[in-house]
Amino acid sequence: MVKKSLAPTLLLLLLLGMWEMIAALIAKPYLIPGPVAIFHKLIELNSTLMFIHLPATLEVVLIGLMISTVGGVSVAILMHRFKVVEKALYPLLVVSQTIPIIALAPIFVLWFGYSIWSKVFVTVLITFFPITVNTFDGLKSTPKELRELFLTMKASPVAMFFKLYVPSSMPSFLSGMKVAIPLSVVGAAIGEWLGAEAGLGYFSRRMMTQFDGPGVFAPIVWLSLIGMTGFLLITLLERYLLRWRNQHD
Repeated sequence: MVKKSLAPTLLLLLLLGMWEMIAALIAKPYLIPGPVAIFHKLIELNSTLMFIHLPATLEVVLIGLMISTVGGVSVAILMHRFKVVEKALYPLLVVSQTIPIIALAPIFVLWFGYSIWSKVFVTVLITFFPITVNTFDGLKSTPKELRELFLTMKASPVAMFFKLYVPSSMPSFLSGMKVAIPLSVVGAAIGEWLGAEAGLGYFSRRMMTQFDGPGVFAPIVWLSLIGMTGFLLITLLERYLLRWRNQHD
């Protein structure tokens, strides 16, 4: 474990050192603040970011992910169960990813104002696709031999779903969640950047109007931490739920 983390840790330290040197040479913190200045700003703004803006962003991320997960899995099941639903919805899912999120976010703000739902809809729009498509692909990848075995044993549709399709699609579903969680942070930040009264994205934009470079980056550090923490939690959940796969490797 230590050997695996040594190389990325050294690379990270090297990049941070180069960043600090470049920031010192340019000597314009409102343009390129160094990691040390950002760290000091994080300490200075600790209570404001942690107790006011972080909860607002987390609320958007969690609600958006919950809606995308429930809706995405439901749509994936319907597409797998009914071919006509797949033919009708799959092209729309693809088209939804060709529309720039930054162009739709102001429309959601116009519809819902500065309420939480304008940010939630941006988050759902950006996370719904990976969850739905990965789950659908997982359901479709269920081995034909196992399906025939379950049918031969006269298993009920409910038994086939929970004992065959769910375990078969779980790796793909979790892969979709790994993609969706960082995207949910991006979606929340975009929504807050364009219209909000609180949140890490909102605070970063406010600091930009004040030409406070370290203040712009401080909330971004928190956003990165949210994404990395969520990714790590899904990875741990994957190791637990799919431990049978590791035993066969």
